[in-house]
Amino acid sequence: MHSIISAIGWHMVGAASAAAFYAPIGKVKRWSWETTWAVAGFFSWVLLPIAVSFALLPDFRAFYAALDSSTVLKACLFGCMWGVGNVSYGLTMRYLGMSLGIGIAIGTTLVIGTLMPPFLRGNFLFLFTSQSGLVSLAGIVVALTGVAVVTYAGHQREEQLGLTAEQLDIKRGLLLAIMCGIFSSGMSFAIDSAKPIEAAALQLGVHPLYAALPSYVIIMGGGGLVNFAYCFSRLALKPNLSLRRDLAQPLPGNLGNAAMAATGGIMWYLQFFFYAWGAASIPPRLDYLNWMLHMSGYVLFGGLVGLSLGEWAKVNRRPIAILWAGMIIIILAANLVGLGMAL
Repeated sequence: MHSIISAIGWHMVGAASAAAFYAPIGKVKRWSWETTWAVAGFFSWVLLPIAVSFALLPDFRAFYAALDSSTVLKACLFGCMWGVGNVSYGLTMRYLGMSLGIGIAIGTTLVIGTLMPPFLRGNFLFLFTSQSGLVSLAGIVVALTGVAVVTYAGHQREEQLGLTAEQLDIKRGLLLAIMCGIFSSGMSFAIDSAKPIEAAALQLGVHPLYAALPSYVIIMGGGGLVNFAYCFSRLALKPNLSLRRDLAQPLPGNLGNAAMAATGGIMWYLQFFFYAWGAASIPPRLDYLNWMLHMSGYVLFGGLVGLSLGEWAKVNRRPIAILWAGMIIIILAANLVGLGMAL
């Protein structure tokens, strides 16, 4: 039971970091989103994965040189898949609005990222033929219900505050939200496909809590390639964007912006640092639940962060009550999954 509580707890810590990472990034001034995102990404997708793995592995270069090339390729390509979902996320918000966009995108990636790995491994029937699987599956359904309720609360908030999508286009927005959800689940597939890298780290004596972290060099490297390509191509080709223009302000301003972007990037990385800790405490037969716990926790703490930052201060009690109801449902879902793991 202690390991189950630890698993859920660490997943919630990671989800909280994911939900809050954009708060420091939002404090960046006079930089384009592309420059800010690239600086944050350097810390989250390049510097920290490499630094952590360098500290964990006895011989950094020999470890990666000895990995099977097909495993590396799959992990990298799934990382690129996640990168495409990450880029399309912003467009989803533009055409569909925040609440509906987040609800559809997160709901899609929660279902696909949770259920597809066991399906691809050939043990999908376990969900329907065992008591543990059925209870866990019920937890996934309850989590989706909670996401839907939080999404509805966000929609009510947008209506009361008069917030609308910048360029509302429901058909295009729905397509992008579904695409975002599908491609964002690439991170779940990448982590699953990188199990041989985790096993190699364990053989070298790396502690089980940290054994998945060396795979992030490959996974996040793939996602970073897509994100960097998007950011720098826009900075180079869009006439109203320029890296030189962003960096033209006085040095203290640039240093402050870099510090805020770096803080956001570090928090983004920490979500998967603690994801690895949570995953290490979940039985291998139930490892598909890691993604469900992470994504539902992301929605839960996203609501809490929004409340703490005053984003709901100017709305009446009804949307806030609906938000709390949705967050409580998500908490119940996590407990239901915990019960499924204990059976």
